[in-house]
Amino acid sequence: MKILVTGGAGFIGSNFIRYLLEKYNDYQVVNLDKLTYAGNLENLRDIEKDPNYEFIKGDIGDAGLVEEILQRGIEIIINFAAESHVDRSIEDPQVFIKTNVLGTQTLLDAGRKQGISRFIQISTDEVYGSLGATGYFTESTPLAPNSPYSASKASADLLVRAYCMSYGFPAIISRCSNNYGSYQFPEKLIPLVITNALEGKELPVYGDGLNIRDWIYVDDHSRALDLVLHQGRLGEIYNIGGENERTNLDIVKFIVKELRKPESLITFVKDRPGHDRRYAIDSSKLRKELGWKSQTDFQGGLRETIRWYLDNRKWWEKVKSGEYREYYTRMYGNRST
Repeated sequence: MKILVTGGAGFIGSNFIRYLLEKYNDYQVVNLDKLTYAGNLENLRDIEKDPNYEFIKGDIGDAGLVEEILQRGIEIIINFAAESHVDRSIEDPQVFIKTNVLGTQTLLDAGRKQGISRFIQISTDEVYGSLGATGYFTESTPLAPNSPYSASKASADLLVRAYCMSYGFPAIISRCSNNYGSYQFPEKLIPLVITNALEGKELPVYGDGLNIRDWIYVDDHSRALDLVLHQGRLGEIYNIGGENERTNLDIVKFIVKELRKPESLITFVKDRPGHDRRYAIDSSKLRKELGWKSQTDFQGGLRETIRWYLDNRKWWEKVKSGEYREYYTRMYGNRST
């Protein structure tokens, strides 16, 4: 089987590519990534010479390039490619619309023309908006995005649904809660807190720190996507959650304690505009239909994540300094296809 993974140099995409190649020795994976700020080829250094893996630098919005890649016999597209940081979307919404909406449309059009057998749209629980103190997001929860990022992802999801309904396009949408684990770009909460604490820097926490998120270990997400890919019903949506609700402040305090750093490093900063108060995913459909369950205890997974950042200090120091962006030039020069 030949699979196109878009955005595979990012955090979740790179972990999923590694998972696929380790589990299926007869699968071939083409990784198309534009290598914007969060794309890091060093995430995949250990598999870059695997004969079943190929990297192509490019934009999912480049219709000619996407069609050329699909003509190589691609059967499946898994679309991780997205601008994904809420703060950046508030500063510049346009780039999120271009990549997350128009880029997805380009993939859908090319996939339809090529006659691919399956398209997996990787989405987010943020498209549902904000929950109160009780209840959970289900696949039938109305979309109510509150940031330009989540609005762009919701728009892409609606396009995918429309292609399913209008053209019989073979697509599935997955919506996942917050991921954590190795290779996560250190602007996100958990790696930011870990790396800042190791550097003795302030640990910024929005507002009162009591915003609640449901956290899932990235390997559990990969296992869920494996099931969705192979057993999911076309035209369906599957929620993927870790059933680990924690406040941001609880997570920060846990990391500080594990690293034996003072809580005085915690600094409360002005809250993000439109900051959703609570997310919580109901994954019962995924469990009942596909037999999935989370395998990673949250505290154990977080300790493992902390150990990874302790053991891979050079990786995140390069990311924070911007040096990681030189890796592509060293390895690939100016080659784009």
